[in-house]
Amino acid sequence: MSGTMIQIALVVWRESVEALLVIGVLHAWLQRQPAADRTRGALWLRAGIVTGLLAALLIACVILFVGEWLDGDRQDYFQATMVLVAAALILQMVYWMRRQGPGTRRALEGRASQALSAASGWGLLLIPALAIAREGSETTIFLYGILASSGRGVDLAAVTAAGLGFAAAIGLYVALQFGARALSWKAFFRVSEAMLLVLAGSLLMNGLDRLISLDVLSPLSQPLWDTSWLLDDARGVGGLLATLTGYRARPELLPVIVFGGYWFVVSLLGSWLPRRAAAVS
Repeated sequence: MSGTMIQIALVVWRESVEALLVIGVLHAWLQRQPAADRTRGALWLRAGIVTGLLAALLIACVILFVGEWLDGDRQDYFQATMVLVAAALILQMVYWMRRQGPGTRRALEGRASQALSAASGWGLLLIPALAIAREGSETTIFLYGILASSGRGVDLAAVTAAGLGFAAAIGLYVALQFGARALSWKAFFRVSEAMLLVLAGSLLMNGLDRLISLDVLSPLSQPLWDTSWLLDDARGVGGLLATLTGYRARPELLPVIVFGGYWFVVSLLGSWLPRRAAAVS
């Protein structure tokens, strides 16, 4: 499997697990309610799931339509922008989840309780609908950015990778729900956060490469070094590493500054946010 396909599977895996987590929390909460409320709530929950899927599909169609409608340089600029937006959203999502994670379950159950006690169940419909629509729209942007950065479109390999990611998400969710000893939600979020941060760095470098090729930015120098003799970023293991991490065998000054700055910011946020998490949970 190529680096691009691994990235696609990773994104679908992580985003699907998050959507399944929201649905699972709400479903488990409903099982503890009186029979009448449980039946009524289950109907609204299913309606919310369907609504969220339809909204996510609509957003995906809009993004794909815009990408196909543009031509020439405008499409190049749009794709470069989407790659950078995807990188920024991944970074924001990781640290938002780190801040909100400890209190997410309690917040979902509290909102569901308020919705079910109201005269209508629209609130209970909106919780999963918004969660799925959000995860679906993020997934669309991430996948568009990944495909744009690799210069390829939606094909059988991409669909297969997405399917494998979704199947892996269902398998992991079931394992975690049944309390597999070797697995835990805490470990899942830690591992997937690290993988997503690496992916965001790769997308950032790809977006930067596109802006340099479009003469929007200057590379600021000729290549500072050349390690292609050891690890060529255009083929083999080096190409896989370049796709997954943003490695460059012959980097100019600007990419070096941006890549180093990205990981410096990530390390700062990583040391600051865990202390904040306890205060907001």
